[in-house]
Amino acid sequence: MNNILEIKNITKRFPGVLALNDVSFNIKRGEVHVLIGENGAGKSTLMKILSGVYQPNNGLIYMNDEEVKFNNPKEAQDAGISIIYQEFSLIPYLNAVENIFLGREIIKNGILAKRKMKKEAKNLLKKLDVDINLDVPVSQLSVAEQQFIEITKAVSINDSILILDEPTATLTKNETELLFNLIRNLKDNGTTMIYISHHLEEVFEIGDRLTCLRDGEWVGTEEVSNLDENKIIRMMVGRDIKDAFPSRDYETDTNDTVLEVIGLQRNESDSEINFNLRRGEILGVAGLVGSGRTEMVRSIIGADKVYQKDINIEGKKVDINSPADALEVGIGLIPESRKSQGLILDLSVKKNISIASLRKLLKQNFFLDKKTEKQKVVQLINDLNIKTPSMEQEVKNLSGGNQQKVVLAKWMGTETKVLIFDEPTRGIDVGAKVEIYKLMNKLIDEGISIIMISSELPEVLGVSDRIMVMHKGKINAILDNKGQITQEEIMYYATGGTEYDSAKSEQE
Repeated sequence: MNNILEIKNITKRFPGVLALNDVSFNIKRGEVHVLIGENGAGKSTLMKILSGVYQPNNGLIYMNDEEVKFNNPKEAQDAGISIIYQEFSLIPYLNAVENIFLGREIIKNGILAKRKMKKEAKNLLKKLDVDINLDVPVSQLSVAEQQFIEITKAVSINDSILILDEPTATLTKNETELLFNLIRNLKDNGTTMIYISHHLEEVFEIGDRLTCLRDGEWVGTEEVSNLDENKIIRMMVGRDIKDAFPSRDYETDTNDTVLEVIGLQRNESDSEINFNLRRGEILGVAGLVGSGRTEMVRSIIGADKVYQKDINIEGKKVDINSPADALEVGIGLIPESRKSQGLILDLSVKKNISIASLRKLLKQNFFLDKKTEKQKVVQLINDLNIKTPSMEQEVKNLSGGNQQKVVLAKWMGTETKVLIFDEPTRGIDVGAKVEIYKLMNKLIDEGISIIMISSELPEVLGVSDRIMVMHKGKINAILDNKGQITQEEIMYYATGGTEYDSAKSEQE
């Protein structure tokens, strides 16, 4: 298998940051080449260089043994390199055919050849063994179907090299399997793929070879068949991560209720939701996609209107009709989508951290105390080990793990009693995950109680004191997590089961 792409001594500098330092490796024709590394390792920067978004300060790129230079994404695309980002570039009110041929519409006798475009789109999708409704706006399709359209569009332009950046970040398990089938079909049809992922199990599912970057430098390139998870983690972080879920000393006070939710109903016909959160507790919330986990916490903090609810904080009834009300009584939310809901990407690290504490940073209720603001921000950056050239760096330029830490720092600067984490480690690497878990333990030690929504069952089991399992908008079980609960038991309740029999499960 000869090389289709060769990267030689690539270096990229940004103000105050050496993003890539003398990186070299090759991609073989027709392989799925997995690219891994912690957040901030340089993966995205390298892919943006390959796709023409950035130009390197030093180094060379060869395609099919010929040197190439890309001054913009169009030049890279014309050479046969396409990239599918986590944020899709589809036009939501156009259908699949219109998106696939956007900017390349087929014109016959001055008229848009809609039938021909639809026929070609059908042939492309059939070749990839994908079935999608071509007549509805893509906004009505699932996330996986939208992703398939992005991939089909890229392949229809040129299918030499396809870069997939965290493609399963927002997919369900079934959708992920559909994507893997599509990747296998693409490979069979001769497409070479570079696959960026933080999910190690995916490496073994679809990868041929693997390259690891760490702190902007090349660590190694290996055949996947020669690796296991421990070897990959060691490559990524430079050490073994034996304690994936760090233990903590703080004991939950079962007699001290911080938050009580009573009779919560989003609609009159919904089942009532009732539960409490204890001081010094991490309450894990598990359930399948669509089980109502995020909707429940949005209702609690007043982001969505509800039919009825009663909320008690430390035994006192509070009225929460908006997220501002929730913040006022001591409830903060770290949302699932940190980029669209948790951060203002064009603002600095400093402004993102201090934005939730502005009232407390005012002098005489009018002037911002900039000296105190700077002191608090510097302390939080140090406490949370946020990797940034300065507090004035725009937060959009940080890695995913460091962006998540900025969201955390924002709430740590307030007098929060309850923090709700919605998918806290989605899209971040194993090393950053351990740091997030340690920060959660630190928050618990400081007297903050946590509700954690997670789709990763090992995470729910490894972090939570109790586990609340939701099914179709209602609480189906609340389990004490004392080391005897299994993933199978959680899935049993998540799919609607009513009385789990562990002995029977083991026999099966």
